[in-house]
Amino acid sequence: MKKILKYGLLLLLIAFIVTAFIYYPRLDLITGFAAKNMCSCTFLAERDPASVTDGDNDFMPVKLAKSEVNYEERSATATVFGLKKRKAVYREGAGCTLLPYGSDRSERKTVVPTRSTNSGEAPYPYGEGEPLAADLPGVNKESLDASVKLAFEPYNRTRAVLVLYKDQLIAEEYAPGFTAETKQLGWSMTKSVTNAVLGVLQKQGRISLEQDHLFAEWDGDQRSQITLRDLLQMNSGLEWNEDYYKISDVTKMLYLAEDMGRVQLKQPLVGQPGSSWNYSSGTSNLLSKFIRNQFNDYPAYLNFWYEELIDKIGMRSMQIETDLTGTLVGSSYGWATPRDWAKFGLLYLRKGNWNGEQVLNESWVEFSAIPTTNSDGQYGAHFWLNAGGIYPNVPRDLYSANGFQGQHVFIIPSRDMVVVRFGLVEYPEFDIDSFLKGVIGAVEPVEKNREELVVKL
Repeated sequence: MKKILKYGLLLLLIAFIVTAFIYYPRLDLITGFAAKNMCSCTFLAERDPASVTDGDNDFMPVKLAKSEVNYEERSATATVFGLKKRKAVYREGAGCTLLPYGSDRSERKTVVPTRSTNSGEAPYPYGEGEPLAADLPGVNKESLDASVKLAFEPYNRTRAVLVLYKDQLIAEEYAPGFTAETKQLGWSMTKSVTNAVLGVLQKQGRISLEQDHLFAEWDGDQRSQITLRDLLQMNSGLEWNEDYYKISDVTKMLYLAEDMGRVQLKQPLVGQPGSSWNYSSGTSNLLSKFIRNQFNDYPAYLNFWYEELIDKIGMRSMQIETDLTGTLVGSSYGWATPRDWAKFGLLYLRKGNWNGEQVLNESWVEFSAIPTTNSDGQYGAHFWLNAGGIYPNVPRDLYSANGFQGQHVFIIPSRDMVVVRFGLVEYPEFDIDSFLKGVIGAVEPVEKNREELVVKL
């Protein structure tokens, strides 16, 4: 018996040593993810920390971390076996920000953005009133409900599904613990919001797609020839490794860098601008830094995102978190309710027009859905595409804002439809093709020259 116990303890010791050897170099990232996610889910999304531990931080190797919440300080910390403690703090106007390793608190002051409080009484989606009754002709409600229900099978780990058709909400479902008021993290769907902010600047004549010499740090070398178009299409030729499960450029940026935009700014050129497609979250944060450079003071930069885009289309639940320098994390940290995310999709479905006001040039929306060179028809300008037929049973004109773990805003012009899905399982584990095929199949095809519906606020 003693010999069995001895060997058992020896095996446990070996397992611990092996685990430590594999994961120790990544502990900063593991505890950083756990602390940041716990802080944001608790203080931004107003969720129970236990549900975050069990439902968000429950995958390897993040599940190795133990997280604690301090409500008085509005912070969250995480460690793995007491090692590599990381801390994230909630700051008004900035959201939750991960502090550098070894730092206990941030003394940096934050600026609270100016937000519109005029919610409007028109029915959703153009106002905050109750949606109109979902009784549109041509909708097979039984078939639609069945397709939505299938998305909520336990193995799909779906948290929200919402469908807009002809400007009306025809389906909406949430997992237990989530409601229409729960803010959800879009992860890389935030990249598409960054696209829209640049589109507003372009409409105002302040930037152009073909401009180069974007940063003073690039003057004097070939990077000065990179255009805004190249950055938007992830076609800059800058070195970048986007791997969320290893120590990589993206994980070091999100969980170690104080100035996230600077990480990509310093990268060397390894490809030819305009023909070297490489998906890069660093590029999106570099674009956020570029946007900041268009303003003379910080509050003007911060307010522009909300006043000229987010609040203008009624996304009043949205908050985009900042890094420690105050720059909005345009790659990953946009939070909003699924209803507000659907409004964003509707803006693009309506070719940049929001209830009669042209927020984006129609040409900008068209550009966003043009396939990027060497992307095999999968990517446009900070939007993913179905032009290459990755979803074979879905219209090829579909394009979407996509995020880590299966967050999606699908825009389907040929069906006059926006479909939103939030969850914790992504393609191919979550069968997007079958899901969308079922949802689309529940409605009749729409006429191409449909008269636009405009609801007066």
